[in-house]
Amino acid sequence: MIYSLIGYYSLIFGLIFGLFLFYLSYKNFKNSILLDNKIIVFSFLQFFFVIISFLSLIFSFVVSDFSNVTVFNNSHTTKPLFYKISGTWGNHEGSLLLWLLVLTLFIFIFLVRAKNQSVKYRILTLVFQQVIIIGFFIFLIKTSNPFNYLFPIPNEGLGLNPILQDPALAIHPPILYLGYVGSSIIFSSVLAATTLKMISSSWASHIKKWVLISWIFLTLGILLGSIWAYYELGWGGFWFWDPVENVSLMPWLALTTLLHCILVLEKKSVLTSWVIILSIATFTLSMCGTFLVRSGILNSVHTFANDPERGLFILIFLFVLIFLSVFIFFLFHKDDGRNSYNFFWMSKETSILLNNWFMMYFLSVVLIGTVYPIFLDVISSQKISVGPPFYHKLLIPFLIPFLLMMAIGPKLKWIKSNLDDKLYLISLFIISILLAFVILKNFSQNILINTILISSALYLFFITLRDFFVKKYKKISQNIAHFGFSLLILSILFNNLFSSEIITNLKVGETFENSETKIVFESINQKKEKNYNSIVANFNIQNSKGEEDTFSPELRIYNQPVIATSEADIKTTLMSDKFIVINIVQNQDFFNVRYQVKPFMMWIWLSVILISIGGVISFYKK
Repeated sequence: MIYSLIGYYSLIFGLIFGLFLFYLSYKNFKNSILLDNKIIVFSFLQFFFVIISFLSLIFSFVVSDFSNVTVFNNSHTTKPLFYKISGTWGNHEGSLLLWLLVLTLFIFIFLVRAKNQSVKYRILTLVFQQVIIIGFFIFLIKTSNPFNYLFPIPNEGLGLNPILQDPALAIHPPILYLGYVGSSIIFSSVLAATTLKMISSSWASHIKKWVLISWIFLTLGILLGSIWAYYELGWGGFWFWDPVENVSLMPWLALTTLLHCILVLEKKSVLTSWVIILSIATFTLSMCGTFLVRSGILNSVHTFANDPERGLFILIFLFVLIFLSVFIFFLFHKDDGRNSYNFFWMSKETSILLNNWFMMYFLSVVLIGTVYPIFLDVISSQKISVGPPFYHKLLIPFLIPFLLMMAIGPKLKWIKSNLDDKLYLISLFIISILLAFVILKNFSQNILINTILISSALYLFFITLRDFFVKKYKKISQNIAHFGFSLLILSILFNNLFSSEIITNLKVGETFENSETKIVFESINQKKEKNYNSIVANFNIQNSKGEEDTFSPELRIYNQPVIATSEADIKTTLMSDKFIVINIVQNQDFFNVRYQVKPFMMWIWLSVILISIGGVISFYKK
């Protein structure tokens, strides 16, 4: 109980310091020769009290303080310590407190690190950030208090959803939030810079670091979520176009586009409108994700809350931020003629602009596919599900020119360029088409579209691979990121085209056999862990080449809450994964068995890590 009191009053103090920061900012803005040291001190104190509040919630989980409603709803005495701690942010209230922690951390670091920037700019950025922070303080205290008291105090809690009790998902939210919430600094900064009419190359160099930080963490956060979905949900895939997956992908698409625009603005004072709009859009999409996940509108394994009051608060708050952004954009941003439409058709600027439009198209498709079912349900009470076929049909045709532009664009020069001396571009393109045709000849019916698609990915792969040897360390961060992206697309394509799956029902001792695979269900045994009991099935699987593997997938029955989950057994090699999962068939004495061979799974994870490494190198590069 003492931890809850400390945590709650720390939130109150944090809110009070936020109001003090408004007052100090107003005073200092009028006399802005030097930044008042009290502003940095108060910003630190605000961050400090949010840390105290967050640690109080962690301690409440660790000691199983069931007088705290949040702990009671999301913990249990038998839960391992690691999952007690990660349970802190594995719920609605705790995750929002984590949001607030990152918001206050980032603005404090910004004030300390941006000493070479003008005082008015730093103060205005602080003011806009405090609007967001105070909004979250009020939201937490009024509708989502993590420290509500429960009496009489129960002896046990309700436990944490078992599928959230996983190492990858335990660290997935904090890393994802560093990307999500990092976009708030970009949002606040761009509003301040627009108000002061200081969107310029020097400002782009300053804000680029923050864009990169957000982009790197968001990329890694999405990767961890995909890895978790792959082995924990038992579906055998890494991306399902689940609405909450889309909610994290949309800010990433906007942030990636913004990063390229910032790089252009840093070199040449153009694309200023793009930079402002994308900075606003990135944070708006992050906030939209918060609304969709926490309002109960979406149906997903990821969603936390089902409270209309919470959803309404976030929606109103979101509209206030959007209105404020649009008002500042139209009032203070004047296009001085240095716009993006005067570029020569063959130049680096044009290629980046075209890729921006492609990225905006991809973003629009994902946004419509995510939001349209919600609006249809509200308007007509008709429920529909938008699945992979919708996204594949709309995205794949435009992915081809996008990949080609990614390959050719970096070879172009600023202002004006030509490709007269770039014979290797044509040679590699022909090689890519021939190689794709040979690969697909005996495997695919839709040979035309798949050949073109794989050719485009191979082309980008070969171009970026060549640059490593020819340009060596020149533009290494760009080369690594683009190479990683080409590897990602190729791995996904090969994974989809060449995967195989067997779904069958088997009793213990039975065998399934076809021309390629023999599955023997040898035995089952039981084991008991601290917070669950499990049934372990033992399989022997042999392929047509005589290679033999043993697998032991599990069915786990957790004690609190009482939920059964399927735990896949995966044999991973450099070239493919062998994936098996079992499920109980109700009122039957056999098990449903799903066995998959998934080529290039390892390369999907490695390619995203390569993309992130490209961002990290760019962050440290002078």
